[in-house]
Amino acid sequence: MELQIKQQRIQLLPEGAAYWVNTKSLLIADAHLGKIAHFRKNGFAVPPQIQYSFYKKMETLLATLSVKRIFFLGDLFHSDRNKEWDRFSEWNQQNPFPSILIKGNHDILPDFLLEQSGLRVEEEWFEAGLCLTHHPQQKVDHVNLCGHVHPGVRLQGQGRQRLKVPCFFYRPNQLILPAFGVFTGLHIMQPSTEDQVYALGEKHVLAISIRKK
Repeated sequence: MELQIKQQRIQLLPEGAAYWVNTKSLLIADAHLGKIAHFRKNGFAVPPQIQYSFYKKMETLLATLSVKRIFFLGDLFHSDRNKEWDRFSEWNQQNPFPSILIKGNHDILPDFLLEQSGLRVEEEWFEAGLCLTHHPQQKVDHVNLCGHVHPGVRLQGQGRQRLKVPCFFYRPNQLILPAFGVFTGLHIMQPSTEDQVYALGEKHVLAISIRKK
């Protein structure tokens, strides 16, 4: 699935990331690394294999896309420093391209630690008519690409079958990315007829029609 935004090509990927074709940039929101380790440390039973899903998805994306930059649109790391941060830091330092963190409300680690991992730390990023932030914002003359919300949509199948899935939520002048992390929860969106919803499927991103009320 590809959108044209401000003459820029933005591909929506089933892994929950977006690929900015013109600049070969990978956009990821709300990975929430360290959250699983934090919950397990406090006695919650979380399947250990879930904590490796970030790296499995990144391996797939980096193998199939020509990536020159990664933008993390906030809430990259969920908690205080733990072993998961050290794992990410080692992984990021091995990447041959720059990675930029647009800070979110959960990014509480000191900037020097973030920068030691190879991250460039910014509050927002303006380029080619786009503005990258963590929290959704309205920007004059720019389309806002952001995260924070963890958008989801409720799908209804035959009978009473219902399913909640992550989605990209595109409203005028704003594209909200789904959470890249798998242990993050969903905020079910209430789209208007001006909004466009793109649900994550197993292998594809699906456009969801909005019924007029």
